[in-house]
Amino acid sequence: MGRRKIVQIDETKCDGCGLCVPSCAEGAIQIVEGKARLVADVYCDGLGACLGECPQDAITIVEREAEPFDEAATQRHLAQLETAEVREAASCEGSCPGVMAKIFQSGGADRPGTPAAELSSAEDASAEVPSALGHWPIQLHLVPPNAPFLRNADLLLVADCVPFALADFHKRFLRKRPVVIGCPKLDDSAFYVEKLANVITASDVRSLTVIHMEVPCCTGLVRIAEAARQKSGSHVPLGDVVISIRGRVVP
Repeated sequence: MGRRKIVQIDETKCDGCGLCVPSCAEGAIQIVEGKARLVADVYCDGLGACLGECPQDAITIVEREAEPFDEAATQRHLAQLETAEVREAASCEGSCPGVMAKIFQSGGADRPGTPAAELSSAEDASAEVPSALGHWPIQLHLVPPNAPFLRNADLLLVADCVPFALADFHKRFLRKRPVVIGCPKLDDSAFYVEKLANVITASDVRSLTVIHMEVPCCTGLVRIAEAARQKSGSHVPLGDVVISIRGRVVP
């Protein structure tokens, strides 16, 4: 062990957005308990490709005693990460009936065949408000990249908390549009970048609108979308809608 340059993460500044994770080609940084952490010295080459990705300036390069960078160990580590992601996706998509792709032909608000009187009655607080959700599943981890409801779609990428904060989410945004959801703070951002890039490519997505909360960590969803678009090589239009914690669309 000797002194060398290596990444240092200030956990007091880190908000767990995960933007640094996909920028580290060696997989040395992972989100652990809501914070970015260097998982092992031997996986960090000290070149600092992750520095410009942190909006909180929580990442620096320092010189300290550290084990030397081990390329062979890093390749084994990356293989393990890839295997874990494939197993996770396969365990859900391959065996669970609850993630089978489905398109709902009726019942959604403002869908073909829904009588105008029914829509009007939905505005009455005593009436049951019809859902505008047109498909299943919706979690980005579980949605097949070539699901029929994604083909040439104006896709919504929505933070998990948005529908709870925004009372009229279905009426305002979800009508006749497919949606995938995720949390940039708690979920695997690198996996989301890869999965969303596959969705964009496989389904020839027409547009992508990110809807996220105003809290800083939630802006990571926009960075995920930007990285996925770049990875896919697509020029799909990208929209950004911000929701306040009091349930309002931020101008």
